[in-house]
Amino acid sequence: MKYPALIFLTRLCIVATCCTLAGIHSVLANDNPPVCQARVAQWLDPATGAEMASGRLFFSLASKPIVLLGEVHDNRAHHRWQHYMLAALHSRNANLMLGLEMLPRRVQPILDDWSQGKLDEEAFLEQSEWDALWGYDASLYLPLLNFARSNRVPAIALNIDRQLISKVGAEGWHSLDVSERMGLSDPAPASADYRRRLGELYAYKQQIRAHLEGGEAADNSAQDLDTIMQTAEFSNFVDAQLTWDRAMAEALAAAHRGDPEALVVGIIGRGHLEYGHGIAHQLADLGIDDVAVLLPVDSQDACQSLSAELADAVFVVEEQIDKDEPRPRLGVMIEKADNGVRVMEVIAGSVAEDAGIVAGDIIQEAAGFEVRTTGQLVDVVQRQAAGTWLPLKLVRENENRDLIARFPQSFD
Repeated sequence: MKYPALIFLTRLCIVATCCTLAGIHSVLANDNPPVCQARVAQWLDPATGAEMASGRLFFSLASKPIVLLGEVHDNRAHHRWQHYMLAALHSRNANLMLGLEMLPRRVQPILDDWSQGKLDEEAFLEQSEWDALWGYDASLYLPLLNFARSNRVPAIALNIDRQLISKVGAEGWHSLDVSERMGLSDPAPASADYRRRLGELYAYKQQIRAHLEGGEAADNSAQDLDTIMQTAEFSNFVDAQLTWDRAMAEALAAAHRGDPEALVVGIIGRGHLEYGHGIAHQLADLGIDDVAVLLPVDSQDACQSLSAELADAVFVVEEQIDKDEPRPRLGVMIEKADNGVRVMEVIAGSVAEDAGIVAGDIIQEAAGFEVRTTGQLVDVVQRQAAGTWLPLKLVRENENRDLIARFPQSFD
């Protein structure tokens, strides 16, 4: 997600003779399960910490309708693992589809052109509005996209436009008219455990915002959390997350039903997958419960992060040591307009909000450069150094305005 992935995921079943993952658990289970001793390039059973045999695991995965691969969006080690997984799964089932959280459904024609070899990288990134819609470094994802292109694997845009999520987050799912729901059905309700985890995330985000605004962080006690979870604002927050989960689940389900023999592989932030709460929960509600969820875990804390319901299997990767340098961000969701770049949403606590930018503004110049595409604006913003000021010219309600965006002294 361009927005940080939430922190949850799913569970799986397996029987060796039926090509399901339950068989692996039963083979490994014993009265005295081994102590977890994680090493890089090892598969682990989250329930026991025991090593899993990769050959048997992949044999079972190849017959699944849907396999979900989690990630932390800016972790290169996670993306290297996903690339390895695509190649391994494709070698066992060449009838593969690649589902991507990174792009909304409206760019599906662009993804089709890319998969069919009709666009080069530059044209694809520009036409898909990659920087504006996702924002994470495209080099993290290009190996996956190039794999799909080289093997003519259909790529599927799983997401929906951010405006819908924002409106649900502000007003709740049931505030939407049917015509506003982008064809989505009602999401399955969140379990009590999912609501609790979302409550912890919501409370944390509130603390961060209070810190950014210079206030005191709220006490994160259980009593405070229970109070927070009774508010209408939190209920809308849960609705937004369920809408997001439902949208991607429906896109995955549609891909599977369009070709039941295909293996649909989803590349998705782990927050939508952990503990079976997110997408897997919505897929089960849609009648697809034979879903595998796999996660990468860093070697340093692999054993400490395991729990029985975390995922069906985890793969140990090297702790990320090549993190990208933090980049400047204006803090807006944007789209191309006839006379510039339209601001669709302003992120709370962002540089844009501090500058006075509001949704609906049309940005026409940045740092003296004319901006006519989203990519041009992103390029200007990403050239800014910490502590600098960025002059902007924009149009708001047919009036020209000059604003100054002031970037922080550090992008950490």
